[in-house]
Amino acid sequence: MKTNEPISQGMHSFMNVPVVTDLDELQADIAFIGIPYGTPYVMDHSPIWAAPGYLREVSARFVNSLGPGYNFDFGGELLDGRDVRIVDCGDVPGNPLDVAGTVLDGTRAVKAILDAGAVPIVFGGDDSVPIPVVRAYETHGPITVVQIDQHLDFKHERHGITEGYSSPMRRISEMYWVQGIFQIGQHGIGSALTSDVEDALAAGNTIVTEREVHERGIGSVLERIPDGLDYFITVDFDGLDPSIAPAVSHPEPGGLTFHEASDLLCGLARKGRVVGMDMVEFVPAHDLHGLGARTAGRLILNLIAAMVRAGQFD
Repeated sequence: MKTNEPISQGMHSFMNVPVVTDLDELQADIAFIGIPYGTPYVMDHSPIWAAPGYLREVSARFVNSLGPGYNFDFGGELLDGRDVRIVDCGDVPGNPLDVAGTVLDGTRAVKAILDAGAVPIVFGGDDSVPIPVVRAYETHGPITVVQIDQHLDFKHERHGITEGYSSPMRRISEMYWVQGIFQIGQHGIGSALTSDVEDALAAGNTIVTEREVHERGIGSVLERIPDGLDYFITVDFDGLDPSIAPAVSHPEPGGLTFHEASDLLCGLARKGRVVGMDMVEFVPAHDLHGLGARTAGRLILNLIAAMVRAGQFD
């Protein structure tokens, strides 16, 4: 399978890593890939599809991070002197006249990355993108899904669409290779009904509100997640505090701080294996001085550093 070349202004790829658009030839430990399109049901979003290119553009700030630069979050070089193969696989093509085919291509691309033995880091796209991404793990499970999000995303359907951005966690809960779901950071009055919350709990999901995170700390959250598993992380940017992640469609007070989010991601890398991550609902037009994109970059870098130090690529 082939993808499109990365699109950005001034940067050839995310952090200028090598580009591989022929996924059949992929040899890597970590592979960035853009999936700008999911299953829409309304057209009220700012251009989220532009997020992968924008994140690559702002990643110029981190272009030296994979070299000898000192990382104060970890007290040393990011890759700890180890040889970790990191590439950018460009973007999955989108066809507005074939939404189902576009979504299927997203699954096929992630599966190709997994089949090559690499860990995919996916740039969305709206919050319907995790559905095709997690579908790719059917032959690479079981996995445990850890979500950071303001919203529950457990609706069965919206406007007759069952795979839109209000439904990813319900669809994911129906995948037999997903053995557990931890939903972290919910806050405020969102789209969820009481019945949605009841359904999520009945499905066995663990819900940890942002208030509980603030009061009890990330350590208490990590204690509730079993050790030694394969974790897939899905990050909706509105689950982060808008002081560090302003680039969302409807910013709301509250959300995880940078250190809470970083400690959660890095804690998962120490507990077991992180087998993938997506970042969705990033609205470039709403970013402030590149702050949101730099938050995304820092979280990605810290996760990679934690995975390296946990020996995941040895």
